[in-house]
Formats: sequence, structure tokens, C-alpha cells
Amino acid sequence: MSSSINTNIAAMTALQSLNHTNKELLTTQNRISTGFRVNDASDNAAYWSIATTMKSDRSAISTVSDALGLGAATVDVAMQGMEGAIEIAGKIKDKLVAARQPGLDRVKIQAEITQLQESLVSVVGTANFSGQNWLKTEAGDDTRELVASFSRDSAGAVGVGIITVDLVSSRLMDGDSGSTGILDSTFDAGDGSVLTLDISELTDDATSLTELNNLITGVDQAIIDMTAAGTSLGAIKSRIDLQKGFADSLMDAIDTGVGQLVDADMNEESTRLQALQVRQQLGVQALGMANQGAQMILRLFQ
Repeated sequence: MSSSINTNIAAMTALQSLNHTNKELLTTQNRISTGFRVNDASDNAAYWSIATTMKSDRSAISTVSDALGLGAATVDVAMQGMEGAIEIAGKIKDKLVAARQPGLDRVKIQAEITQLQESLVSVVGTANFSGQNWLKTEAGDDTRELVASFSRDSAGAVGVGIITVDLVSSRLMDGDSGSTGILDSTFDAGDGSVLTLDISELTDDATSLTELNNLITGVDQAIIDMTAAGTSLGAIKSRIDLQKGFADSLMDAIDTGVGQLVDADMNEESTRLQALQVRQQLGVQALGMANQGAQMILRLFQ
């Protein structure tokens, strides 16, 4: 094998090997420091693109989960208000049934009923959450839409699912001084509403007793309607809870999928790091030996 002082083939080969080892070592160190084997598009353009899209969708689903939590809280407040209204209306019915007994002082009973009616107004009026009151709405304000899901189809088009809440069935009071709610609408017999009924002037004659019977029937029907509205709210709450649980599970699944695409295997990388460090040391030694070969040529001229 010929020797040349202009072209040291052995040194060039050793240098190329050392440079390659240093490049691999740099890549491995970067993976260990960041925890990612695909940290940007230059590492793996396809995986990086997929992971970036999935991370964006994951963020949107997280927002959906937060919105569902807000919707669930709103439904909870409405359900508490509905249950309170049902309980108070039941007490009003009890007072009316008691007033059906001849000879009782209906003025005093009405004083108790008036207090209960004011309690109804207070319960319904304070059933607010985040500025929304589903029990006291205006005519025409008949629905609410809750964000329920976020999806992306195979073509890349995104969609947002919603849950529609019917506020007509859960309206207890008209928020515009009307009478479209369960509590402020006039009874079928035309003897007032749950909030306006007054028995203080009723006597024991047949007409008064008939009116009392109509009031008892009207309040009882209001309780039935509120119970049905509470059932609807409960069904909506169950649906929201299911959607939120699915959204949370979906976020976990996306996190796992993204991790499989871009996360570095730290056990593998630590093993590779040690091997590359040994290769680097050997490469440095090989390059040193190759450079010493040129020095040996000088001895031929001594």
C-alpha cells in the first residue's frame, strides 16, 4: 500500500466515521433531552404532520370537555331549582287541601301560602349559573345549545356536535312579565296560577269549595309538569356526563397515539447513547493512529 503526505486515506476514512458517530450521538442526546424522537418536521415529516393535527384536535376536545362541564353545572343548578320548586308547590297543595275543611280560617292559610309563593319566586329567580337561568326564560327563548363533541372525518373536514335543550318544558316563570311558565300560567279552570292563587275570600259555599278543588287540581298539575321537566333535565344531565366521559377517554387515547408516534424510548436511547460514546472514543483513537502514520514517513528521511 502506497503512502502519501497529500492524501491520508486512513485519516479521511476515520474522520468520516467519527463525523457520522458524532451526528448520531447528537441526535440521541437531543432525543434524551427532549423526550421526543420526532421533535420537528425534519425528524419525520409524516409523523410530525399527523402528530401536530392530533394535538390540535386534542386541544379542541379538551375545550369541548370544559364546555360540557359548564353545561353539566348549569343543568345541576336548574335541577336543584326544579326540585326546590316542586317541594314548595307540594306545601302549597297541602295548605289548599287543609283549607278544604269547612270552618278553617282561610285568611291565615293564605298568609302562609303567600310566603310560599314568594319562596317560589326566590327559588326560581336564584337558579342562575354563569348568567343563565333555565327556569326563568322569555317566550321565544325556547332552546339552548351545548357543545357536545368535536370530530374530523377522513377528508379532514371538522364538525362540532351539539346537545339541544328544550327550555319550554322547563320554564317555570316567564322572564318577560308574561305567563308562559308552569308556575305563572293560568289554571285550566281559570282560577289564577300557582303564584297568584288567593283563597282569603273563599267561604264554605259550594262555589268556593269548587274553586278550592280547581286550585288543588291546578297546583297538582303544575307539580306533575315540573316533575316531567325535572325528568327531562335529568336525562340531559346523563347525556352530558356520557359525552364528557367519552371526551376525556378520547383525549387519553389521542395522547397515547401521539406518544407512540413521536415519543422517544428512553431505555433504547440510553443504551444507544452508551454505545455511541464508545464508538466516538474509538473513532478519536482511530483518527489519531491514522494521523500518526504520516509522521512515520519522516523517519524514512532520517
